[in-house]
Amino acid sequence: MIVHPIKPLYDKNSKILILGSFPSVKSREDCFFYAHPQNRFWRVISRICNAEPPKTKEQKAELLIKNGIALWDVIKSCEITGSADSSIKNAVPNDLSEILNTANIGRIFVNGRKAESLYIKYLEKETGIKATLLPSTSPANASWSESRLFEYWNAEIKKELI
Repeated sequence: MIVHPIKPLYDKNSKILILGSFPSVKSREDCFFYAHPQNRFWRVISRICNAEPPKTKEQKAELLIKNGIALWDVIKSCEITGSADSSIKNAVPNDLSEILNTANIGRIFVNGRKAESLYIKYLEKETGIKATLLPSTSPANASWSESRLFEYWNAEIKKELI
């Protein structure tokens, strides 16, 4: 069983919550979200926020907090082979109540189909909030170019942050 090593990223001014499934090997090693250089999350989010892509953990956290974005994952612990979402077994969900009770989250988004299915299975009844599916920023989602991801994510997220 691998336990999620990263704390949720949010503050009381967070307006939206983006949930992934479970951190990749690289993210677990770096102890920060979307650490794999080929993951397009930080490039897409920085474009949505009209900012330079952040390089350090501190810059990444600042970008999200400054723009009202909370970030975490659906799963607290699980059995997983490498970084493959498809191998997730015996999942235990995170408790989102701390974020939802602190911040004024208007919408929850999930980064990819696995995050969506896990959210529906474990957390949707608990939160009472239907999550919006966003196409995965993972390099494994090669059918979506970075520009196509940006267009889709921007259309969904931008209106929530204004």
